[in-house]
Amino acid sequence: MGQRLSGGRSCLDVPGRLLPQPPPSPPPVRRKLALLFAMLCVWLYMFLYSCAGSCAAAPGLLLLGSGSRAAHAPPALAAGPDGTAPRLPFPAAPATPPAAGQEPAEGAASQEEPSPESPDSPSSISSFFSGSGSKQLPQAIIIGVKKGGTRALLEFLRVHPDVRAVGAEPHFFDRSYDKGLAWYRDLMPRTLDGQITMEKTPSYFVTREAPARISAMSKDTKLIVVVRDPVTRAISDYTQTLSKRPDIPTFESLTFKNRSTGLIDTSWSAIQIGIYAKHLEHWLRHFPLGQMLFVSGERLISDPAGELGRVQDFLGLKRIITDKHFYFNKTKGFPCLKKAEGSSKPHCLGKTKGRTHPDIDRDVVRRLRDFYRPFNLKFYQMTGQDFGWD
Repeated sequence: MGQRLSGGRSCLDVPGRLLPQPPPSPPPVRRKLALLFAMLCVWLYMFLYSCAGSCAAAPGLLLLGSGSRAAHAPPALAAGPDGTAPRLPFPAAPATPPAAGQEPAEGAASQEEPSPESPDSPSSISSFFSGSGSKQLPQAIIIGVKKGGTRALLEFLRVHPDVRAVGAEPHFFDRSYDKGLAWYRDLMPRTLDGQITMEKTPSYFVTREAPARISAMSKDTKLIVVVRDPVTRAISDYTQTLSKRPDIPTFESLTFKNRSTGLIDTSWSAIQIGIYAKHLEHWLRHFPLGQMLFVSGERLISDPAGELGRVQDFLGLKRIITDKHFYFNKTKGFPCLKKAEGSSKPHCLGKTKGRTHPDIDRDVVRRLRDFYRPFNLKFYQMTGQDFGWD
């Protein structure tokens, strides 16, 4: 009846066994495990992606260092063929050297003491997420003034999740301008979209070339100036120098060209920096007044949350830094942060801040107040603010 198969059986007897059989289906447990593993991978990817922004934004968990706004910034400059940073398309204006035997009048050598910390140094987490951010040129700069409270302002601002800032003072627009914008940009920390890049170098305010140079980088740069009673500021400036050079002349001898006539020596940088109206004139030739914010160094101590509210409004940020972020340290006489960036512990400025001032002859202080009074009044008129120093 048909072809016989081995074993004596006919192909008609086993028709089904001649057709290919489908592979056996995996057990239900293995299918579920594979599906669970795939879902876990997707969840882990989404968590890591979101953490690149949320971990940087959470106060007390600021581990990504500092950064900048990824959008609305000029494109990166291409490096030269030899790998060096590109030069700007316009020449750098040469700085005027100080006269022999005098301190630099423009304050280029005057510098706030660097913070002993390095809050913008990269951590392992920031390195892991470095691909999700980019380095941008600063959209806002604290340009002055020395011994006015710039370090305190920067440290307070760093609490805000949308502010990323360089810890050290770059001194690009007064000392390193010839290195080019690409070099300057590389100093900035990586940031995510919507964050603001900031830096602070107090000597910019008294550097003649700085306004034009910053304007050439971006005419939209927002400028913040922390000002303080110029007499108190000068004494604080002298106190800082005295701590480094105990053999310098007395404050009184440096203040006057001729003590008997009462002629003030305006070539001394400690005196010249406090003539705010004179320096502001240079800036207003390149920036409108509305693009500058003048912060009171005195109110930054007495009402830090109030001044920080003005700064946040000026920068277009949500008011996140409030009274709850501060406590007053009676020993130092300064407000301190309850939680600093990247730490869950309270943080006060270093021991170099809040030094005890030497006693200055009252007659010297009175003559200095008389000297500064007309400049202060002009500064009030130019800014539309009365800082109450007179």
